[in-house]
Amino acid sequence: MPAPYIAPSILAADYANLGDDVEKVANADWIHVDIMDGHFVPNLSFGPDVTAAVDGVTDQELDVHIMIEEPEKWIDAYIKAGADTIIFHVEATDDHVALAKELREKGCKAGFAIKPGTPVEPYLADLEHFDEVIVMSVEPGFGGQKFMPEMLDKVRTLRKAIDEKGLHTIIEIDGGINEDTITQAAEAGVDAFVAGSAVFGAADPAAAVEKLRELASK
Repeated sequence: MPAPYIAPSILAADYANLGDDVEKVANADWIHVDIMDGHFVPNLSFGPDVTAAVDGVTDQELDVHIMIEEPEKWIDAYIKAGADTIIFHVEATDDHVALAKELREKGCKAGFAIKPGTPVEPYLADLEHFDEVIVMSVEPGFGGQKFMPEMLDKVRTLRKAIDEKGLHTIIEIDGGINEDTITQAAEAGVDAFVAGSAVFGAADPAAAVEKLRELASK
């Protein structure tokens, strides 16, 4: 399946009707699950049980973004819960390559995420170990924040490095993606787009997914 990939974030869904909301975006490529521990980021969200519940109502790939301290302690729980890809923060671990290798050995795709204040250049040499990179275009921890267009410089740097190395690492962007911002992100080289309120806040979430995909494809 070629890019663009649209990944609705259930952080913006109706938690009381989560199964119904996930079914409304059956046309999305992935379901994005934001895990927050209240320590690495100043908010709490879902855990393995909710992840497993989402996995039980969809055949879509679960793109699980763990914004937690010491992620190596938690990967087994999220793999068991149904994660297809686990994206951890490089700021939260001492050995991002070792953790990526462990994820792949356990049959899970590996990704890393970088906060807005973290430069991407130190990690370019390690891209071969990763299936995905998330560029945060807001500060992680809360939904509904405003897109930071200056983060697209990181995307361009990643795109150049991935293409020069002939890798298939997917560049994903997370934060403030909507109909007004998705085109510039796609032009910079993004493959996958996390969208929360732009999808689940729409009257027709499935139509919102299609519109975002159409804009990213242009």
